[in-house]
Amino acid sequence: MRKITLSTLNKMKAEGDKFVCITAYDATFSRLISDAGAETILVGDSLGMVLQGHDSTIPVSIDDMAYHTQCVLGGNPQSLVIADLPFMTYSTADQAMDNATALMQAGAQMVKMEGGTWLSDTISRLVERGIPVCAHLGLTPQSVNIFGGFKVQGRTPKEAKSILANAVEIQDAGASLLVLECIPAELAADISSKLDIPVIGIGAGPGTDAQVLVMHDLLGLSNARARFVHNFMEGQATIQDGLKAFVDAVKSGDYPREEHCYR
Repeated sequence: MRKITLSTLNKMKAEGDKFVCITAYDATFSRLISDAGAETILVGDSLGMVLQGHDSTIPVSIDDMAYHTQCVLGGNPQSLVIADLPFMTYSTADQAMDNATALMQAGAQMVKMEGGTWLSDTISRLVERGIPVCAHLGLTPQSVNIFGGFKVQGRTPKEAKSILANAVEIQDAGASLLVLECIPAELAADISSKLDIPVIGIGAGPGTDAQVLVMHDLLGLSNARARFVHNFMEGQATIQDGLKAFVDAVKSGDYPREEHCYR
């Protein structure tokens, strides 16, 4: 099967074709996700909540992430694998370099970091040394204690302007992808249209270049109540069918719908 690369994703954005990202944490599900047609797999620090039982992603360690990245690599035939750098593992550029190296050596093809313009120098250094970066703006779960909970971001003109400015600077620093989480659909569409790099949305409306969901959420296995969560197992006979239903819904434009969006 054709291996997905950054060139594949850039071509899809240029041609207006949606792509799909799903979280995975082990070999079995990474194979099912890849077989379902998802171009990208995120080894998310969400594992702290869905696998470890924590109430946030903050307790997840770099060793946890490296272990699960290696597991995902073992079952993945073609998807591009992105791995999260967990809480406080990239507070300095040197720390980010060491921890990103660990994830790349475990099998990741890209690392993801949450934060705005303060990450620009770190992103530049990583990219300069051959480590692709996916940035993450909007609701950044590692900052949940600053936000006072899992709350929608970018609803005021000041917040929206800041998120757009951060997105542009992060792209200029060398980021190859951007995740936008829980921001108004209109803002996400505007940012996606202004950036050259592909944008992946979660709770960010249909105007992004791709959609991502936590696997446990889309299979109806979690207690998540966020507006953007939809159970794709409804009416399906197997897990494979549920994963394929999500992939097909994203590519056809059937997901996300109006009821999944923030305004």
